[in-house]
Amino acid sequence: METVIEFVNTYMYYIVELFTTLMELFGVSILVFTAVKGFIGWIRKDESVRLNLAQGIALALEFKLGGEVLRTVVVREWSELGILGAIILLRGVLTFLIHWEIKNEKKEIEGLSN
Repeated sequence: METVIEFVNTYMYYIVELFTTLMELFGVSILVFTAVKGFIGWIRKDESVRLNLAQGIALALEFKLGGEVLRTVVVREWSELGILGAIILLRGVLTFLIHWEIKNEKKEIEGLSN
C-alpha cells in the first residue's frame, strides 16, 4: 500500500509540474503576443492600445497566478510555501491594479467618444 501511495505521489508531482509549466508558458506567450500587438498599435497610433495592452497583461498575469496556485499542491516545505504565498500576493495585487487601470481607461475612452 505504501508503494502505491508513493507512486501516486510521484505521478501527481510530475503532472502538477507539467501543467504548471504549461500555464506559465501560456502566460508568457500571451504577454509576448500582447506586447507585439501593442507595439504595432502604438506605431499605428491606435487610441485603445493602452486598454488592449492592460487587458493582455492582466490575462497573462492570471495564467501565471494560476500556475503558482497549482504549484502550491506539491510544496514540501514551509519556506517554499512562504515564497509562493508572497509571489501569489504580489501577482494578485498587480492584477488588481491592472484591472483598476483597465476600468479607468475604459471610462476615459468612453468620455472621448461622447
